[in-house]
Amino acid sequence: MFNLMKTAVLMAAITALFMLLGRMLGGQTGMVIALVVALGMNFFSYWFSDKIVLKMYNAREVDDATAPQFVAMVRELATNAGIPMPKVYLIDEDAPNAFATGRSPDHAAVAATTGIIRVLSARELRGVMAHELAHVKHRDILISTISATMAGAIGMLANFGMMFGGRDSEGRPSNPIAGIAVAILAPLAASLIQMAISRAREFEADRGGAEISGDPQALASALDKIHRYAQGLPMEAAERHPETAQMMIMNPLSAGGLRGLFSTHPPTEERVAALMELARVMPRR
Repeated sequence: MFNLMKTAVLMAAITALFMLLGRMLGGQTGMVIALVVALGMNFFSYWFSDKIVLKMYNAREVDDATAPQFVAMVRELATNAGIPMPKVYLIDEDAPNAFATGRSPDHAAVAATTGIIRVLSARELRGVMAHELAHVKHRDILISTISATMAGAIGMLANFGMMFGGRDSEGRPSNPIAGIAVAILAPLAASLIQMAISRAREFEADRGGAEISGDPQALASALDKIHRYAQGLPMEAAERHPETAQMMIMNPLSAGGLRGLFSTHPPTEERVAALMELARVMPRR
């Protein structure tokens, strides 16, 4: 219920941002048009945001025939978690990472890169997928997916305003208000995501994943290995869509610029330390 309330507040805040930009660019008429667009985006993102994100990453669905061991692992963990079996996807990316998406445990999907499957041992991969299923069980996935698609839509609308604001003879934007709007909207969108998605959520999913797998050390080892391997291996789809970075088990973005605003992950060292402490008091299955 709390996550549903957070989702409603987030969608209302983004609707207000749409209306503000519409008013800045087109007065009262622009605000009305922006309201209609925002309402349409809210509806569309609720029902289809998971498909949008999976499409952004060119994820392909796999099953018992195409990835039997991986799918069997997810099925076993879903049973441990007491949730329905999600759809399973693979992403052809060398960078090791994974995420969960969907609007509810009954309409969920988990995705992993081919890189993470190559890099991790079966035990470590099991820990990662348990973490993602913990997000599903905790119902984090709706607000994560909607925030990603709506933040991206704000950036698109701002750029649309810049493009149609026109330019003067020297190539400068003829509508300075549109330029100001673009300058402030990306940070605002990032701030909304950071307010909606606490870094504490990752600690909770780490703990939940450890309980689902019964093996906190496996997830700790996986996080340390992903952190080391991911350095110098950019995830191109995430760089193109930085608003989706908060969905990943590890921040896939290179540091610097506006991309840094979308960092919603706690330091890996702290996550590993918390898991090792949990392993000390929780026996492995």
